[in-house]
Amino acid sequence: MPVTNQIDRCSKSLGKLLDDAAIVSFQFQNQINHLVAADSSSHGDSAKPITRKDIEMPKWLSAIAFLLTCSTVSAQNNLRSLYKPQPLDGLPCRVMAPLQFDKTQKYPVIVSLHGGGGKGTDNNKQLKGWNRQLADKSRRQNFPCYVVAPQANELWNAEHLNKIKSLIQTLPGIDMDRIYLMGHSMGGHGTYIFLQLDSNYFAAAAPSAGSGLKRTEKFIDPVKIKDIPIWTFHGDNDRVCPIEKDLAVFREMEKLDGNMKLTTWVGDSHAVSEKFIVGAKNGATQCSGQRCDKEPDFMTWLFAQSR
Repeated sequence: MPVTNQIDRCSKSLGKLLDDAAIVSFQFQNQINHLVAADSSSHGDSAKPITRKDIEMPKWLSAIAFLLTCSTVSAQNNLRSLYKPQPLDGLPCRVMAPLQFDKTQKYPVIVSLHGGGGKGTDNNKQLKGWNRQLADKSRRQNFPCYVVAPQANELWNAEHLNKIKSLIQTLPGIDMDRIYLMGHSMGGHGTYIFLQLDSNYFAAAAPSAGSGLKRTEKFIDPVKIKDIPIWTFHGDNDRVCPIEKDLAVFREMEKLDGNMKLTTWVGDSHAVSEKFIVGAKNGATQCSGQRCDKEPDFMTWLFAQSR
């Protein structure tokens, strides 16, 4: 088995262990809270109630909780070291350059739009799970590109797009015919918005759970985006951004012979942002017409698209 696969398996096993430890730690703290509250209410003024200092978390659990914290901080710091802060006229942004940059080559650009959890101005929270996946060394070797990760404190709009386009123009060695766009939730919503603002700019796009909240009014005009290669993703049990709106767009794209693929994550809810790059067995994909590239691997499909 290749070393990278072994490392990946070990990382997943450690991640599962740390997740389980975090749950146990949370449950342990809840039990402490209930015990302290119950003991305090049952004692009179003359009795000394139990306090949190009287109860010790098991040493093994404390050690794993500490490891969990260190692992999370270390991973995030490493990600930040790959995505360098980039001045962008008041819009926080980080950029990951191609691995082993070659000035004789032209590189695609991936624009990554965060969801609601990344909103702010700290220039950190916008780095999500798919940014970590894009930073994987083997993926960077196989699919060399820039990744531009801006941060917004409101819904993505035309001003954001103009600033992002200005930044891309300053990057050396870019392939202007291969500018790609992706995002999840609010970032998926922003993906649809950007495509409609400038349908000639992007070579392909991948909105995940991007069709809007339950209360969001219809905002996607399939006619404007029918000629752009789009691969959209959605969990069929999504209660935050219902899949029905994406299905309605897909049906319109079928009528227009549009260029859209729709992957439904069967049984999944809203938390599917780390699936579209690496794929998953519960994905069921449909094509809106004959123009769709049926390539099943997402990154291979993406990098094959050009204006």
